[in-house]
Order: sequence, then C-alpha cells, then structure tokens
Amino acid sequence: MHDQRSASALPIRDVSLGEQSLRGRLAAHILHARRNPRQTTARARAGFLARFEREVDPAGELDPTERRRRAEHARRAYFIRLSLAAVEARRAKRAGQVGGDAA
Repeated sequence: MHDQRSASALPIRDVSLGEQSLRGRLAAHILHARRNPRQTTARARAGFLARFEREVDPAGELDPTERRRRAEHARRAYFIRLSLAAVEARRAKRAGQVGGDAA
C-alpha cells in the first residue's frame, strides 16, 4: 500500500523553499480537513504526558489517578517555564535593539 504513492507524495526536486512551505501548509490543511486532530495527535499527546508521569513517579509506585494529576501539573509547569523563557528572550532582544540603535 505504501508503494502506491500519489504524484504529490513523491520527492520534489528544484522547488524553492517558498513553494515547499506552501505545499507543506496545503498538506496540513488537507489532513486537518479530513481527520479529527485529536485522533491524529492522540499517540503523541499520550507519549508527551507519559514523559511527565515518569518524571513525577519514576518508580511507578503512585496510584494512577494521583500520578496523572501530578503529571498534569508538571506539564503545566513545563509550559509556564517555556513562556517565561520566551518573555526573557523578547526582553533581551528589545534591550539589544535599543542599545544597537544608539551606536
């Protein structure tokens, strides 16, 4: 079945990066128009949450409900850390631009 590829699934040669980007965006929109994104990303989300479950309960000793609750909080903390890092990066970028304009 995988051997029967459509022309659009074949490798593209001599195509600009802009066109490659457009083709990728087109494919993503087609995928999401045809399928429920919760279903297409279910395995990835489960794997991502499992990472936090291992982090909060490496020995696997907690009750599954408690492990899941703690993992959800660890996941939220992870995303808050990412947000804080983004704020700091934007602040540093602005500070660099202000100092660079004065020279």
